[in-house]
Amino acid sequence: MQFLIKPRISDASSIQEMFETLKVGIGDLVVTNEYVLSPALHGAACPCDVLYQEKYGAGEPSDEMIDPMLAAIGGKNYKRVIAIGGGTVIDIAKLFVFENCSSVAEMFKNPAALKKVRELVIVPTTCGTGSEVTCLSIVGFHKLGTKMGLGLPSMFADEVVLIDSLLKTLPFSVFATSSIDALIHAVESYVSPKANAFTKLFGKAAIERIVKGYRKIASMKDRSEIPDLKDFAFASTFAGVAFGNAGVGAVHALSYPLGGTYHVPHGKANYMVFSAVFGMYKEKGAKLDEVEAVLAEALSCGAGAVWGKLTELIDRVYPNTPIGTLGITAGMCPAIAKSVIETQQRLLVNNPVALSADDITRIYERCL
Repeated sequence: MQFLIKPRISDASSIQEMFETLKVGIGDLVVTNEYVLSPALHGAACPCDVLYQEKYGAGEPSDEMIDPMLAAIGGKNYKRVIAIGGGTVIDIAKLFVFENCSSVAEMFKNPAALKKVRELVIVPTTCGTGSEVTCLSIVGFHKLGTKMGLGLPSMFADEVVLIDSLLKTLPFSVFATSSIDALIHAVESYVSPKANAFTKLFGKAAIERIVKGYRKIASMKDRSEIPDLKDFAFASTFAGVAFGNAGVGAVHALSYPLGGTYHVPHGKANYMVFSAVFGMYKEKGAKLDEVEAVLAEALSCGAGAVWGKLTELIDRVYPNTPIGTLGITAGMCPAIAKSVIETQQRLLVNNPVALSADDITRIYERCL
């Protein structure tokens, strides 16, 4: 059994307080979004260099976005990288800790040659990726039409600071898709062959907090103010600890072509295939009784009803969308399934039962 929580984890009431505590200044690089940092500083200047991610492209991390950012910081002797943002900012900043890299393709091609020369501080502003406590960076390679992950111990953050007040500015749709991502992290890691008592402890804590929050949201008519932000912020990190150690499986593997080719937000893409993947697991005899017991308790229902009840609850927060709305047809499903088999073995090994290309094709067809 192996289990690791690498970063130091603390919390703060604001970005300004975090800057003061960590003595942010010359020699630091903040990677963030202007709409996050400017309001937080109330007109004051940032005490160090800043790289605004949105100036290099929109959406999730991609080779076309990251390479110009690497060029912008090339030759500068930063001692510390401070990521303040969601999954895009965090995954990009993890790649900035290395020495003398000119392209993300070079990093993925020869990871053994990467040398960490900068400390990494991560301040998440969403409640979904859990990336603040993992050593993974997921990048879209547009020419390949998919996403791939790089995971190295040197990519762990040295420090994580949780500031739940930053979640107040999230549009509801971003909150919903990111928290769905966290929930799926917790559920997938729970059924992974690599799961153990510690990962299940963190996964259960994440599931309980997110489901509790969703049940409250589902009863609200006015969703202008999201309840229990601290619970969602901590649940995301708990789920990150769980999947950072146990991994995620087919849900994420099947979602990557949807994000890479059709540019679907990550949490939404995961939810598009979530129910069908776990339905296939059930058909193939996967042992899901432990996670079903956790979900049954959180949902206040019998174990046999959990998957229907969970889908119903999530749909009341953020309705699912068939993949057919992306322009995917039944005839395209075998080729997409083949690409998953060829490019996502890193994730597919974490399935509770093996899935063939035919199984994956049927999953996609059921999501149409």
